[in-house]
Amino acid sequence: MNAYQGLAGAYDSLTGDVAYEKRADYLEKLFARSRIPVHTVLDLACGTGTMTWLLTGRGYEMIGADASEEMLAAAMMKSGSVEGIAPIFLHQSMPRLDLYGTVDAAICCLDSLNYLTSPADVQRTFQRLHLFIAPGGELIFDVNTLDKFQSLDGQVFLDETEESYCVWRTEFRRNICSYWVDLFRKGTDGRYRRDTELHRQRYYAPEDLAGWLREAGFGNIRVYGDCRLRRPKDGEQRIYFCCTRE
Repeated sequence: MNAYQGLAGAYDSLTGDVAYEKRADYLEKLFARSRIPVHTVLDLACGTGTMTWLLTGRGYEMIGADASEEMLAAAMMKSGSVEGIAPIFLHQSMPRLDLYGTVDAAICCLDSLNYLTSPADVQRTFQRLHLFIAPGGELIFDVNTLDKFQSLDGQVFLDETEESYCVWRTEFRRNICSYWVDLFRKGTDGRYRRDTELHRQRYYAPEDLAGWLREAGFGNIRVYGDCRLRRPKDGEQRIYFCCTRE
């Protein structure tokens, strides 16, 4: 099964501890440091749209793009009573981003960039983002660190809710982290359906990412600890990049 085809329906309940409100607060602190006012924002690899809708409710005009039709379908079902201009959702992969105009800022959250296992795809993604971020606008993304991936090697994780049961098995080899996912979801008849997926992420050294950003035309590159406005500390599991479209 394609990655996220089965997991999309249970993704939000299984990742409820990622502290979206805290991360949205942090993003706004970084927006406030932008050279230009931030009104329009691209949420690249938006997944089920939780951050997209959260920032919509805070007054931003949002565009969400994701390569998974299943994740986008879940995102579009979240309209609810959120005030503001409804986001535009696009079915696009990161390296093939194609917008109709520019945005004031772009974000790529929750280690989504690590899912690009080809360095060339990361470079193409930065090049595409440079085309669609307005001059002076900010690109903000986070990635998993080597410490994080090494700690995952050989681990087994269980996530359980009233409607689903998920088992993750991980292996980290040659900079690639493979996640084997067995997901059991409860149907309307009370029976459980099993879906099996394989996810892969690649570790990227911060110096390589910074070099590719500069080659794509970004400057003022800053690297922060997880939701901090200071350099990463030893053993950091996730780091943030913030840079300016020159």
